[in-house]
Amino acid sequence: MANDKIRMPSGQGGLTRYFDEFKSKIEFSPAAIIVLSIVIMIIIILLHYFGSGWFG
Repeated sequence: MANDKIRMPSGQGGLTRYFDEFKSKIEFSPAAIIVLSIVIMIIIILLHYFGSGWFG
């Protein structure tokens, strides 16, 4: 029974390093992403409160 084990090749353990495969021409800093997401949240909140008055 113990000799019937299936042996898989011990490669990278299923891990893929995506930053080595593709380099984007457009890069954003983490701070820019956080600021952008906060601005979008504020816009959504303002639209919930005042949107019906602005858009009918």
